[in-house]
Amino acid sequence: MLSTIADTLLPAFGRLSVTSDTDAGTAFRPGSIVAANHTSLADPAIVLAALRRLGVEPVVMAAAGLWRVPVLGRALARGGHIPVYRGDRRAASALDTAAEALGRGRLVLIYAEGGLPRRADAAEAAPEAFRSGLARLTERTGAQVIPVGQAGARRITSGSVAKQLAGVATAPLRRPGLHVHVGAPVHLTGDHQERTTRARTAVTRAWRTAAAHLHEPAALTG
Repeated sequence: MLSTIADTLLPAFGRLSVTSDTDAGTAFRPGSIVAANHTSLADPAIVLAALRRLGVEPVVMAAAGLWRVPVLGRALARGGHIPVYRGDRRAASALDTAAEALGRGRLVLIYAEGGLPRRADAAEAAPEAFRSGLARLTERTGAQVIPVGQAGARRITSGSVAKQLAGVATAPLRRPGLHVHVGAPVHLTGDHQERTTRARTAVTRAWRTAAAHLHEPAALTG
């Protein structure tokens, strides 16, 4: 349901294009982890819309506070999405739930950075440091990781609350370019740090491809 809503509404806010390094039917095998970069409140909708166009509808690991938002919270609960309680003793339960979903053959979308960048501008930048949750989940389940890079979400929402509201209000007029790139699956090995480094490298590569499609300076000169 959440993926359908995202794909239905997104065209009103921007022009989405999607590319992939491999055939979607091969890359998105059941029980895979999808790892995407996180830059804006808008990017989950962008990533979900892009994945749906590839025939994929994952469950999402997201901040537990979203379950308190009217309508959205009900949609998250009905879709079996996974609340993440950061800084709470319940935080570990999110990995338990994600592992169970992977075991049932679901795809799980995770944002390994664990939060949004503290920047006011709308420009692109490489993914920030990853937390250890993704590495621990792969160690526990053996699941492959499909790196996803998105660019353009900050053109819809970024910066202060006032700037974000203005961005959403004007996006239907501006319809900024948005791009999602799906990289080739990777199998992580080694300790937590090695797995985390490899995952971040793969997602950064996918992000760079997405940002280059939008001619973002950070991707073209980095």
